[in-house]
Amino acid sequence: MAACCVEPAAAAAAARSHSGLKRRRVAVGSSEQYEETACRLGKGSFGAVVKARHRDTGQTVAIKRLGAEHGGPEAALREARFLEDASGGGANPFVVGFHGVVRAPGTFELRLVMECVGPSLHDLLRKRPRGSPPLPEATVRAAMWQLLTGAEKMHAARIVHRDIKPQNILVGEGHTAVKICDFGLAMSTDDRPPYGHAGTLWYMAPEMLLEKPDYDTQVDVWSLGCVMAELINNGTPLFEGFYDQGQLCAIFDVLGAPDDSTWPWFSDTAFATVVMPELDVQQENRLRELFPETKLSKQGFEVLSGLLTCNPDKRLTAAAALRHPWFAKVDALELPKKVEMLSPLPKRLRIHAVCVT
Repeated sequence: MAACCVEPAAAAAAARSHSGLKRRRVAVGSSEQYEETACRLGKGSFGAVVKARHRDTGQTVAIKRLGAEHGGPEAALREARFLEDASGGGANPFVVGFHGVVRAPGTFELRLVMECVGPSLHDLLRKRPRGSPPLPEATVRAAMWQLLTGAEKMHAARIVHRDIKPQNILVGEGHTAVKICDFGLAMSTDDRPPYGHAGTLWYMAPEMLLEKPDYDTQVDVWSLGCVMAELINNGTPLFEGFYDQGQLCAIFDVLGAPDDSTWPWFSDTAFATVVMPELDVQQENRLRELFPETKLSKQGFEVLSGLLTCNPDKRLTAAAALRHPWFAKVDALELPKKVEMLSPLPKRLRIHAVCVT
């Protein structure tokens, strides 16, 4: 489920300014074609996702309701276009499939009809018993290969998701596939900057936190690095800050603060010139301390550190990451299925989110 929110006014403004997204007609059917069930698949600031069945074919789908308070028809059509382009009409198997848009009779409420996949990666990881062994590196590699492949295809279409996190990654039937979902905050790099804040704080790239106005697809790559770390750490987020400055401090405490040699642009930011002199900021990169060879091989660590590079110009792209030798041999993905509950689940972590401005 999405942990971010969209202010109605901001969503409407974004919908009106999607010049980079192909303007085309979207066929709108009737929600009467589907019989919605009482099974709620997700709920968040966007509305709700429920399971439904096509009355004629019997196909099971997921229907996302997006009411007027969440941006109305414009926001729904905008998300539909992004999802349709990102999924490539089924050509991108690691993005949730798009089936169309329907309207509730007698109303202007539009709903998105999507592939019904399964639980989120967030829920799967949280349901693992305390003390469970970490996921095998082969499992992490297979999941990351799928996610990076999905992102590469999405980025080739000039789409930036902006809110990749375990809650927005669905686990397919048989737990052999993962799929990126929820394009409510997506944007196109064909749009003219400046680009605003969007996404969930713990997965937000440094350049976005520092209000770089012309960030690009690399913000998604950073988020995927955070997801990779979370997979290795059994569902524990790597960077857990409060507010933008606190999140930057959490990042630099692990990766070290950038300097002129590692990220020249950073040195002129207000955070570097005004905030950092007042703080005791870590200078050394200690990521390897948190992910020693007992946790992650040398090649695996090269991918993780490449994804989690503060300077977006030096950060691996999704395509470059996939060319790394770590992915030379990728096994079939086998995420954990049934688990025996040995102890009470930990309390659900609070996710800090920001709204689109």
